[in-house]
Amino acid sequence: MKRVGLIGFPVAHSASPAMQRAAFIAAGLDWQYELWHTPLEELAECVWRIRADDSIVGANVTVPHKVNVMPFLDEIGPHAEAIGAVNTIVKVDSASQQAASPRPMRLIGDNTDWVGFLNDLRRHGIEIEAARQAQAAALVLGAGGSARGVVYALAHSGWSVRVANRDAGRARQLVEDMRAVFPRAELTPLPLNGNALLRAAHDVRLIVNCTSAGMDPHSDTTPWPADAPFPADAVLYDLVYKPRITRLMREAQAAGLRVIGGIGMLAEQGAAAFALWTAGMTVPLSIQEVADIMRRALDRLT
Repeated sequence: MKRVGLIGFPVAHSASPAMQRAAFIAAGLDWQYELWHTPLEELAECVWRIRADDSIVGANVTVPHKVNVMPFLDEIGPHAEAIGAVNTIVKVDSASQQAASPRPMRLIGDNTDWVGFLNDLRRHGIEIEAARQAQAAALVLGAGGSARGVVYALAHSGWSVRVANRDAGRARQLVEDMRAVFPRAELTPLPLNGNALLRAAHDVRLIVNCTSAGMDPHSDTTPWPADAPFPADAVLYDLVYKPRITRLMREAQAAGLRVIGGIGMLAEQGAAAFALWTAGMTVPLSIQEVADIMRRALDRLT
């Protein structure tokens, strides 16, 4: 039996096993998806086991290790390198690589969060590429690993992006890093407070919450300041998927905004990771069919 696992700390709450196992079964793969609870001091050993164990084909990586894991990998894919975070590891035979390697297997870090986010926006009828002509603006709340993937996706698609974070220095750093990748993109850092959002959010078409505020067991929290009104005619996308409807989503919907939860992005990024692990194999499913299977599996969890 082949194995794939999720590296994180903690990981017990994750819905990834249910959706990945459903896809493995539908694809006729005798694969198992496992949860690897990994404190920081055990991360290097965990990566070593992935490399050494012939039954392991790859892994997902979640908080807080999306950045921590990068030094332990042999190669970082271009998207993950630009984003500065890895959420998927693929193990390949070094003999299949052009460059010789003293190690029998190579571990390649990639990032599927950004494409999963874009694919889910498209699923909800949001015209991503049209932003390039319309000069659409988006407001991203947070500056962590998830925010990096979202900002990368939006800048890649031509959006003007404003990044708000309680630690304004982290927002500035994220913007500086993304400007190095997209020198012509319109990227603006700002503090996450009522006055700043009042000025920055009035004309945005999309608000994306990339913070953990509102996630179980702290479902009564929200990243949106009480003294800042929501902009009219915007879409609010909350990456939090547990609970399905967050406090932020409820309050935004009450203010007239369309709201989208993060469960779809979870499925879409998972399908993209599945495609990386099975590259070169004959799998009787398209990536869209895999995403649909994962969505249905997630729906059964609630």
